[in-house]
Amino acid sequence: MHLGLGTAALGRPQYINVRLEHCDNSDLEIFRKQSFKVLEEAYNLGIRYFDTAPGYGLAENLLLEWIQTKNDNSIKIATKWGYTYTANFKKNAKIHEVKEHSLAKLKEQWQFSKQLLPYLKVYQIHSATLETGVLENTAVLNYLSDLKTKYNLKIGITTTGTNQVEVIKKALNIFVDKTPIFDVFQVTYNFLEQSLLEISNELIAQNKALVIKEALANGRVLANKNYPNYQEIYKSLEKIATKHKVGTDAIALQFCKQTIPNSVVLSGASSKTQLQQNLKTGTVLLLEEDIALLKSFKVLPEIYWAERKKLQWN
Repeated sequence: MHLGLGTAALGRPQYINVRLEHCDNSDLEIFRKQSFKVLEEAYNLGIRYFDTAPGYGLAENLLLEWIQTKNDNSIKIATKWGYTYTANFKKNAKIHEVKEHSLAKLKEQWQFSKQLLPYLKVYQIHSATLETGVLENTAVLNYLSDLKTKYNLKIGITTTGTNQVEVIKKALNIFVDKTPIFDVFQVTYNFLEQSLLEISNELIAQNKALVIKEALANGRVLANKNYPNYQEIYKSLEKIATKHKVGTDAIALQFCKQTIPNSVVLSGASSKTQLQQNLKTGTVLLLEEDIALLKSFKVLPEIYWAERKKLQWN
């Protein structure tokens, strides 16, 4: 199966996603049980790749508890380091997460994340950027290299922002002991933000694993009256979905799968219903004309990321 499950919306009652604006996540225990059910449903439906992070609130704890109910070595968990969840599950929190790409933070977060072994297969720098200097931090890179060797992990980065391609190019040229350090690239990509296509062929040629995040653009690719500039796009997307007898979410996910071959596309589903709808992507094969139309919807990265910054935690 080419779909994986991202757990950001399962670990935090508040998350940046326009689809969640009417959810009542005030009871943390109910929220936690609901998230556990989504993990179980994902497994029952065939998903075996699960993406998480310490910055996702309960998510790592939830996955750790969940995998203890399983005995299946086909399960693969990817986690990250570099963000700390700070909202303490308060819906009116001013700051939800804090970014820190220091060696101390890496060592601190690894102490918990390593409990996910042996299911833990991928360890990533969470939202690697040029600004934090993490890609030039020799101590961090050497520590990651040691973890890679000792635990047979794949080391990766996740990328966000207007200069994703620049960050990826830099990461591709980082070696530790004459060996490329990064094996996995988890990149924001959807039919609105298509900058990954500039470098995807190079990543594939170098046999790097590609993971697609935010395939639904935090819900923005789904019909929403708050985006009048996308109304014509929504109409076209609905026509494609009707033709293929699935929801528009399945079309958006399949676009990613077909245009970035052999990638893992993450569902960000926060409910069993959303997950079931997302998984209908497996019944779809987009036509060349469908893909051409969806590609025509791309927006400038500067516009895409400016819009994203305006999204509220809800």
